[in-house]
Amino acid sequence: MSYPKLRLFIDGQWIDKTDEGTVPVVNPADGEVLGHLPIAGRRELERAADAARRSFSRWASMLPLERFRIISTATALMRERSREIAHILTLEQGKPLAEAVREVTLSADIIEFLAEEAKRLPIRGVPARISNVLSQTVTRVPVGPVAAFTPWNFPANLPSRKLGGALAAGCSVVIKPAEETPATCMAIVECLVDAGMPEGVVNLVAGDPAFISSSLISSPQIAKISFTGSVRVGRLLGEQAARHVKRYTAELGGHAPVIVCKDYEGAKAARLAVPAKFRNAGQVCASPIRFIVHRAQYEAFRDEFVKGALSLKIGSGFEEGVQFGPLIESRRVQEMQAFVDDAATRGATIACGGKRVNRSGYFFEPTVIEHASLDSRVQNEEPFGPIAVLDVFDDLDDAISRANRLPVGLAAYAFTGSLDFAHRLSSDLQAGMVGINHFGVSQPETPFGGVKESGLGHESGLEGLLGYTDLKLISVAQS
Repeated sequence: MSYPKLRLFIDGQWIDKTDEGTVPVVNPADGEVLGHLPIAGRRELERAADAARRSFSRWASMLPLERFRIISTATALMRERSREIAHILTLEQGKPLAEAVREVTLSADIIEFLAEEAKRLPIRGVPARISNVLSQTVTRVPVGPVAAFTPWNFPANLPSRKLGGALAAGCSVVIKPAEETPATCMAIVECLVDAGMPEGVVNLVAGDPAFISSSLISSPQIAKISFTGSVRVGRLLGEQAARHVKRYTAELGGHAPVIVCKDYEGAKAARLAVPAKFRNAGQVCASPIRFIVHRAQYEAFRDEFVKGALSLKIGSGFEEGVQFGPLIESRRVQEMQAFVDDAATRGATIACGGKRVNRSGYFFEPTVIEHASLDSRVQNEEPFGPIAVLDVFDDLDDAISRANRLPVGLAAYAFTGSLDFAHRLSSDLQAGMVGINHFGVSQPETPFGGVKESGLGHESGLEGLLGYTDLKLISVAQS
């Protein structure tokens, strides 16, 4: 299977050339150019926004069951083409092919769940206070055309959350995937088109992120903004959306803590933690990063965790048995080295890893840092890569305080055999998602989102669907 010709999709037409030129898309496993992506200019963005506005009323007026039939046909095509789409995903993003296949099939599940859930959006009756009022109902209506922006780390999953929620609710969409990984989203859009999606309902653009986001956010045709990415960029887009009084959903960064209590076997926790930490080379917003382990379990946890990190097979996602692929670009490799060097300079111990892998592509070793000082970068900034930080605690109050000390709160995890501890940790950890004795907090049926600076609103689950709707009160009186 080869890499596809890169195109934009606007108002029912595939576009492989624009006046703005192209940008290269690179295979992170070997640095080779895969293809050239057309850049959307002002004309393409205006066409896409106009198409989304023009098609909105038609799509919104369709019965949820009719929308579900089109969307479920598309998800069937996604499953049928899952190996092909996964091959594209691994080429442009680098993760192991088995992970890519799981991502594509799970993405189909996400979209399908949201379309199924839209068939039964709640309508609430409100008793009247006035005798001539016959009925009062609170219903939900689609918010309008959506501009959606997604990053490169999950090129199928993240666009699917936004496309699934928006389309199921009855919204039209202009989606901008990451320029590093555009073809995966393009393949999903092809499934929607082949399933009979009406012209203009789904549009795909790419190019300069700042120009595209500012253009679409300021467009009077766009009603809602949905963004997944860094806290820094999310704050900027939120300010722009607020200036235009646009609905805004933001799933931003995290720095997930993991507390391993005295009563939980340290080696067992480590065996669960290694695949969670190093999945997608640590390029996961909910990735566990800060492991805060009780002193009684620390040595067993550290030894097993380091052993597991060293045993991971590193290589191209197409190599048999590979568990750990490349970072997305060379700049990320340099950033990992900067995190490691800063921690070491401040007195931390590098238990394993800590340097670039000596091969072509953008590979950095699975890295474990012990006892990094609290003023080191890795204790305060999300590394978004294959770095784990191990620390010791004696008192659970102290562990919880350290887990909660940062201004972000996307995910948090804890391991304990005590029901009392489990309830306390669930209550006291400041995060939008808390996993007790496991790391699987993200499912199609569950809301994904954080607290504090980790974002506004949610993706996936019923809550993700509701984010693409507005409330409307309808009160009917006798004439």
